[in-house]
Amino acid sequence: MSKHYIIPIFVPHFGCPHDCIFCNQKKITGLSTNVTQEEVEKTILEYLGYFKKDAFIEVAFYGGSFTAIDLETQSNLLEIPYKFKKDGLINEIRLSTRPDAIDEEVLKNLKKYEVDTIELGVQSLDEDVLAVSERGHTSDVVYYSSKLIRDYGFNLGLQMMVGLPLDSFQKSLYTCHEFIKLKPDCVRIYPTLVVKDTYLEKQYNEGYYKPLDLNKAIDQTSIFLMYFYINNINVIRVGLQPTENIQLGRDVVAGPFHAAFRQLVEANIIRLLLDFYLKDKNIMTNQHNLIIEANSNMISVIAGQKSGNIKYWKNIYGFKNVKIYQKNMDKDSISFNIDKYYDNINLIKLMDEFLKNFQIKTK
Repeated sequence: MSKHYIIPIFVPHFGCPHDCIFCNQKKITGLSTNVTQEEVEKTILEYLGYFKKDAFIEVAFYGGSFTAIDLETQSNLLEIPYKFKKDGLINEIRLSTRPDAIDEEVLKNLKKYEVDTIELGVQSLDEDVLAVSERGHTSDVVYYSSKLIRDYGFNLGLQMMVGLPLDSFQKSLYTCHEFIKLKPDCVRIYPTLVVKDTYLEKQYNEGYYKPLDLNKAIDQTSIFLMYFYINNINVIRVGLQPTENIQLGRDVVAGPFHAAFRQLVEANIIRLLLDFYLKDKNIMTNQHNLIIEANSNMISVIAGQKSGNIKYWKNIYGFKNVKIYQKNMDKDSISFNIDKYYDNINLIKLMDEFLKNFQIKTK
């Protein structure tokens, strides 16, 4: 399988008709709003010089509401990656936009330039959360635009935010379940951060908004990620991409920011699943050795950041030792060996069992 590379083109607030309370795209991207054909071409050429031959290369327009830009400007910007795609130098074109900036005229134009994937910044499907976040549209727009994107043959991406004003775990869980019904090709999950020079920063400073703490954001996102996994939905990002300025104490004022947020979430999932498994099987653990075998890509996730899971299992279950070994096996499978007890487990099936039990607890 060839390496997948992305060439990012940032168009912050270019065409965006609203200032959502959480958004300051200039702070997030570190760029101004003016993007020209020359800059797009220069960026693509620069990145192509770094990539290996026979790689899968995608040009992605991020940061703004691409399809809210006037059609002429959209076409001017798309002409450049379209040319590279026709010449066989890139494979796909992706863009992100608002749900209320999609119509048939827009989609026909995107088809002309062979755009492959359209991501919608949905954030929430709860009406109160959308209203207080000043999104400027209601949830019905999301369903309409998602269907239209599908009908025109584009890949559909959906983005959700966790911990917005008036949000709750149950409301975000509802958004997660509705996403699954829409059958997107990919999803992004972002915990809400308080960014400088936003209305959310004002609400935070005045005490009207309290962001999720890191542990709560990890716990909630773990559940959403498992639901997407068991429904075979590709989650291409969890947490905001850290940059020089996207750090706590710089442009991030408050909120559950961590440079390795996804790794923390995935390690937490393993912890939740092992807890569930050990309690369900009623296995004796005290003073026994726990030996786990897994795909090499899973070793650090299972151990947890700074071996947090290993320390947790020793402390909670009294394991004498916890060892994790690499084995040539599917990344969705791990094996347990506790004294004379041995089992090979499919993680997706275990997630499904865990979530069925979890649903009962949260009714």
